Amino acid sequence: MPLSGEAIRTMNYVDDIAVTLRRIMLTLPTLTTEERGRVAEYIKASDPSYESVLTAMSAK
Repeated sequence: MPLSGEAIRTMNYVDDIAVTLRRIMLTLPTLTTEERGRVAEYIKASDPSYESVLTAMSAK
């Protein structure tokens, strides 16, 4: 069954997220321990989170 345009767009968004996460991973070694901790807390507090999106997809 072919994918709808909306499904393809959504998959492209996932690709964009993956690129952003790779950029974050590349930057982490340049941060101090304190900076990494603050970034980690910032990521944990982001809403919606990657995990909440996956949970929502499983529920529907």
